[in-house]
Amino acid sequence: MNPGQVAVTVIVIYLALLLALGLFSSRFFRGTAADYFLASRGIGSFLLLLTLFGTTMTAFALIGSTGEAYASGIGVYGKMVSWSGLIHSFCFFLLGIKLWSFGARYGYVTQIQFFRDRFESDGLGLFLFPLLVGLVIPYLLIGIIGGGTTITAITGGAFPDVFPAAKGGIPMWLGAGVICIVVLVYVFFGGVRGTTWANAFQTGVFIVLGLITFTLIADKLGGMEAASESVARYNPAHLQLSITDETRAVAATQQAAFEAGTAPIKPKPREAIPPLAFLTYMFIPLSVGMFPHLFQHWLTARSASSFKLPVIVHPLLMALVWVPCVLIGVWATSAMIDGVALLPQNEVVRPNQVLGKMVKEIGSPVLGGLITAGILAAIMSSLDSQFLCISSIFSNDIVAHYFGHDRISDQARVAYGRIFVILIVALTYAIALAVPAKNVFTLGVWCFSGFAALSPLAFAALYWRGTTRLGAYACVLTVAVVGGYLFYLSNYGAPGHFLFGWSNYADPAHADRNVDFLFLGMMPVATMIACSTLALVLVSLVTPRPSAATLAKFFGNPKHAG
Repeated sequence: MNPGQVAVTVIVIYLALLLALGLFSSRFFRGTAADYFLASRGIGSFLLLLTLFGTTMTAFALIGSTGEAYASGIGVYGKMVSWSGLIHSFCFFLLGIKLWSFGARYGYVTQIQFFRDRFESDGLGLFLFPLLVGLVIPYLLIGIIGGGTTITAITGGAFPDVFPAAKGGIPMWLGAGVICIVVLVYVFFGGVRGTTWANAFQTGVFIVLGLITFTLIADKLGGMEAASESVARYNPAHLQLSITDETRAVAATQQAAFEAGTAPIKPKPREAIPPLAFLTYMFIPLSVGMFPHLFQHWLTARSASSFKLPVIVHPLLMALVWVPCVLIGVWATSAMIDGVALLPQNEVVRPNQVLGKMVKEIGSPVLGGLITAGILAAIMSSLDSQFLCISSIFSNDIVAHYFGHDRISDQARVAYGRIFVILIVALTYAIALAVPAKNVFTLGVWCFSGFAALSPLAFAALYWRGTTRLGAYACVLTVAVVGGYLFYLSNYGAPGHFLFGWSNYADPAHADRNVDFLFLGMMPVATMIACSTLALVLVSLVTPRPSAATLAKFFGNPKHAG
């Protein structure tokens, strides 16, 4: 077998093992909707940690962070990981535990059920459903596109006569299709228990193989110090938070040397990260507060004490995974072996392809396949939870809610959930093939911005008695309108550098969207959260509160309520 075929074989074996684990978990299925969607609320602390961490580690974290570090430098770590690790645990503690307690007490399966009860509004569920599904689908696309492109990069040359357009590698459409089918099978049969077991397994796989990848790449590049010294020589701006006149001068000198044929590395330009863009990125991790799939995993916990380990250990695991990914992306800008550039210097390397190309160029075929399996593990550990949560929302909040809980049996509810899983997988796969490949990082930022802008609703519902039904509507509507408008202005995320206020945005193909942005260079999520919070507060202050019975249900004695 050629190297590409070896990688394909290793990937197929891994996917087969994952399928077997998922199918094995179905033997423990108890036949009830509560077991299919919540594993009968019996997940302990260790499994909860692994599944929460695995669910939040997506192609955005691995492929996206490596690609963004390749494009924007070491500052990506401070912007992404420092904020994310702390704020994720903050949300687990302040939101997860309280929502779990309400779910256990009142039998909630989805977050829409909680919001309906909290705001005494049946219509709020219909209002939230399309927005949540609309935000989850781009999140799914991140995984499908990232997984498909990684498989293509790693398996290059496997079948040159069969897939010449993909340089002999498994084409994106086939790789992405196989990922969708594997995830679909174990979600279909195993429900949330199968998803949790698979996530725990996959989390272990991508942590171990990620560290192996990092160690191997560092060794092949002559060690961490040598790899970093190469960046300092050819692309020093990638090791700095800001761009100085000195680094610009170095880039100009290196560019001239490369054009003259006396330097092996072509300097890679990067834009400066405005201070407020760096600061306001902290709002992005608030998205975990409104992820419907994370809400569903919170409800699977056996007890409140199950949250202790995730709250404490989650930030440490994030650093363990993200540090190597960011360093690999930075090293990729100047990586050399025996004086020869590792990545092509006269052609565009897409950010999504950086990690796959580095692994393919440096590792053995077997190790390349194993590392790809690790990347797929991170991707699929999020895809399965997202597919399942959408089916849960459809089955419980649409079918059972509007056709009557008493008339829809547990078996029928599970059946509807499984049918909707098939439909949403097929739809997402079709969209992934129809739209041009996006930068995973950029697509992720926009998706997470929408969820983050909804997070004030979750915090207010739990901690502010004065939040009203119309205030909730105003918040959701504002997120849809403001977020949609900003996404439209950015040409639907096409320019990866787009930030609300970063710079003037000029696109000759869309002259109607050429505007001067304000707000001093903040991330778009800052504008979205400010608007949604303002709408929530102002409308709640002038509209009637929920009934005394509802306030007592969620806040207890008013004298002791927050």
